[in-house]
Amino acid sequence: MKMVGSKKHSTEEETQETPRFQQKTLTAPAPFADETSCQCQAPHEKLTIAQARLGTPVDRPVRVYADGIFDLFHAGHARALMQAKTLFPNSYLLVGVCSDDLTHKFKGFTVMNETERYEALRHCRYVDEVIRDAPWTLTPEFLEKHKIDFVAHDDIPYSSAGSDDVYKHIKEAGMFVPTQRTEGISTSDIITRIVRDYDVYARRNLQRGYTAKELNVSFINKYRFQNQVDKMKEKVKNVEEKSKEFVYKVEEKSHDLIQKWEEKSREFIGNFLELFGPDGAWKQMFQERSGRMLQAFSPRQSPNSSPTRGRSPSRSPSPPWVINKTSPPSSPKAASASLSSMSEGDEDEK
Repeated sequence: MKMVGSKKHSTEEETQETPRFQQKTLTAPAPFADETSCQCQAPHEKLTIAQARLGTPVDRPVRVYADGIFDLFHAGHARALMQAKTLFPNSYLLVGVCSDDLTHKFKGFTVMNETERYEALRHCRYVDEVIRDAPWTLTPEFLEKHKIDFVAHDDIPYSSAGSDDVYKHIKEAGMFVPTQRTEGISTSDIITRIVRDYDVYARRNLQRGYTAKELNVSFINKYRFQNQVDKMKEKVKNVEEKSKEFVYKVEEKSHDLIQKWEEKSREFIGNFLELFGPDGAWKQMFQERSGRMLQAFSPRQSPNSSPTRGRSPSRSPSPPWVINKTSPPSSPKAASASLSSMSEGDEDEK
């Protein structure tokens, strides 16, 4: 009975092999492909996407392959692998990572070396197996060796190694399953940030004890001077903040002074207009004084009982000393005649 029970338990382990392996990967790094045997013991039959989405076959998981460089492993990489892992109800995710030689040849220099990139993938929770030194272009022999059912990658054509799309033959074979890229983050974006703020990171690492040789910094004095400049900027910033507080207080006081000045100005202008305006007190006073002055300088009128009032102005005699300059006497006889007439007139007045 013990032997039969053991056999039955062994059969259940074979049918439930994938869930047991998934539980293992949560507590240990994913294994390398060249260090373990293939987890699928059943004959490898070609599956369609429809069959895989139904969760068939029940005796083995769907083997999904995703490859890449995975330099500076970030959330965008992890999300792509998560999508590849959850494409089908029962799946086993293999991740191929290209070597340094192959990457430098077709894409360019990397920040992390191949060993670091391999280890980064082994510690991702969605990865079941890591294939080191993965090929740049997938061959039928590689797919057959690792019993790969489907290849997961974003649907943007990947032009490289003289091909417009290195996944074209995979798509034509019906083995390609697209994933979505995560916008806003990529390895190139991270490198761009580092290059943009290179001097900041260099000064930070110098302060942490790295040597100029390790950082490949030749102008070490430049960064020391820059540190002094930064300290000076910090002091200036503190002074500016204090100055802003002082200016704010001065502005408040100035506002109060201006308000009071405006009130006093309006009061002064009102008083000025009352005194010197068109109908002001100054005009009335000036008119009164002008009237008095005119009365003082004008001659007094003669009373009605004056004897000279009844005379005609045409007959008012001229003073005896006034000589008519306009008609001088033309002869001594005329002069004597005029004198005799003046004497006669005096006698009449008398």
